[in-house]
Amino acid sequence: MEFSDSEIEWIKSNWLKLTLLLADQFEAEPDLQAVIFLIGVQELGRVKRDFSKQEKMDLMHIATCKLLSSYGYYKFSCYDSEGWPHYEKTSLIPALSMRQQDLMLKKAVIDYFSVNKIFTPG
Repeated sequence: MEFSDSEIEWIKSNWLKLTLLLADQFEAEPDLQAVIFLIGVQELGRVKRDFSKQEKMDLMHIATCKLLSSYGYYKFSCYDSEGWPHYEKTSLIPALSMRQQDLMLKKAVIDYFSVNKIFTPG
């Protein structure tokens, strides 16, 4: 996945605006991993709870699958008996550089917060 220079600038600008918005709520500007974790908690629907290390990794996996579902790489499958969402891979994710991965995930995060009416990109 390649991004044009203008797309890269749009992602960078909106990422900064989004993280500043989140910083107002969480007292610190979150990095990509922290935002992915927050999305995982949102998707699980359980906010007030301590999560084990494994559960935190699972939450990040849920969020990543949710984010990549917007690109068609995953689709929601079901909720298990404990209420955890599961996704199935629908296509192979192409080999991407770290920079391309970062940009793709940041754009998906911006889109996620926009669709959920938490953030309006400029």
